[in-house]
Amino acid sequence: MAASPPTRVLAARGGSFLIEERRLDEVFTPEDFTEEQRMIARAAEDFMESEMVPRLPDILALRYEATRDLLRRAGEMGLLGVEIPPEYGGLGLDKVSGCLLAERAARDGSFAVSFTGHVGIGSLPIVYFGTEEQKRKYLPRFASGEWISSYSLSEASSASDAMNARARARLSADGRSWVLNGEKMWLTNAGFADVYITFAKVDGERFTAFIIEKGTPGVSLGAEERKTGIKGSSTRPLILQDAVVPKENLLGEVGRGHKIAFNILNIGRFKLAAGCTGGAKLALRSAVRYGSARTAFGRPVTDFGLVRHKIGEMAIRIYAAESMVYRTAGMIDRSLADVDPGDRGAALKHIEEYDVECSMLKVWCSEMLDYVVDETVQVHGGAGFVEDYPAERYWRDARVNRIFEGTNEINRLLVPGRLVRRALAGELPVLQAARAVAETASAPPAGEATGFLVAEQGMVGRAKRAALLCLGRAVETLGARLAEEQEVLGHFADVAMDTYALESVTLRARKKAAALGADKAAWHEAAARCFAQDAMDRIAVHARRLLAALETGKALRADPAALEALARRETADTVALRRRVAAAALEHGGYPPS
Repeated sequence: MAASPPTRVLAARGGSFLIEERRLDEVFTPEDFTEEQRMIARAAEDFMESEMVPRLPDILALRYEATRDLLRRAGEMGLLGVEIPPEYGGLGLDKVSGCLLAERAARDGSFAVSFTGHVGIGSLPIVYFGTEEQKRKYLPRFASGEWISSYSLSEASSASDAMNARARARLSADGRSWVLNGEKMWLTNAGFADVYITFAKVDGERFTAFIIEKGTPGVSLGAEERKTGIKGSSTRPLILQDAVVPKENLLGEVGRGHKIAFNILNIGRFKLAAGCTGGAKLALRSAVRYGSARTAFGRPVTDFGLVRHKIGEMAIRIYAAESMVYRTAGMIDRSLADVDPGDRGAALKHIEEYDVECSMLKVWCSEMLDYVVDETVQVHGGAGFVEDYPAERYWRDARVNRIFEGTNEINRLLVPGRLVRRALAGELPVLQAARAVAETASAPPAGEATGFLVAEQGMVGRAKRAALLCLGRAVETLGARLAEEQEVLGHFADVAMDTYALESVTLRARKKAAALGADKAAWHEAAARCFAQDAMDRIAVHARRLLAALETGKALRADPAALEALARRETADTVALRRRVAAAALEHGGYPPS
């Protein structure tokens, strides 16, 4: 009898984690990296250590020529063209490889911003929206590092409201050029960039993107911003005074600039999450090594329980971040598998499908990194607060990630907003699922199951039901007013993020154990069990606050009891679990290998 063909794994829909269960083979984890992906990671790590680190003094002194030279060297190695198609001089690799590159680039915050600003938001607008002529002109130069790109969306007066831009564009009298006026803010790489991807409103109304080259008449730069962190990255304003831009440098279509801005930011969000994960691993390594060498009362400080608590918690949060990042990148790659590589429009739609996950990752991972770098300073003690040690720089550099790529407040609002929009469009039946949960939330659980991490699997299911209960009640109670109730939206976003994180770590640890046996997944198990306890606590707190804000009618009085039923679980010893994870980190001198 002929063997049955392998089951084809379909890509999960964006946002479906709340209403669907995933099989282990449907989830991509860091243990699934291919040899090619590992080679890209090693090449990037070797470059950062051998080429970039020795030049850190020049980078931090903001010597443009040092960063430009390093970017050219990275281009020679192919690292700038990982996501540029081969026909334009790049490698055309997958999103998992792009995330691995972003992780390794985080070896220093300043260079990471310069590097990812060029390969990501600086290059991808032309990859996805450029004409054939624009791609052939710019992408080979971007891939080689001959030209460096920057991205200018923000303005001083519009903050996160990018569509409220004041920069204006009009067609010249002879119809051969665009004339732009205005000022854009916060351009990464501006001081040495050759190209500025810029947005302005045509005739004051239609939001549109343009490609502006250095040296264009009417284009100048303001002074370098004096930033708190990432001091080695160039950040300057772009000033447009009757700037004359060739007509063929229109990017995309007139009035469709928002499609470029928002889609490219969406891609940037999960790349930023990968970078935050890499930065957190670096900080944890520094904390472990310094703490192991620093003594108090005749013992290394890492022997003490409260320091081990910090080490364990840092590693657990990184584990969750890493699990979420590569699960999402794997979903996107799987979704893109059947797309014609030349059809960039179709590819972008497949990436846009995961906008909920990208916003959650951006928020969760940037806040995870802030926790890790803050505790790294604490483990260093007084040495962590002086420039002689890198902990101080990690701490300062990390803070901007909660502002980059749309503030965390904006991204929190996007999570429920996009879920509800898809539900109302009939694309994702989350509201139907929410109604079903509201009717059965207090029902007793099904019979006891058995197996590896079975209790945590139960927590995942209850977390999803709690999230659906919250979303359904919010929509039912507030209706069209929901968009104005930002605190309610924010609480739901926190419930949804921890639910996605909880499912991601549980699936990853189970997959590891299924492949190699539970004994080979010991620290994975400890991380997942400890994270599950803490995540359920956070979910319960945010859900309770959300439901309390909706307590305006009799129908809601049963919700707190339903929530208590969903949050009920057997309590695990998180002190012991966290110690096990800390022991693995200390044994390996940093984040434990997969």
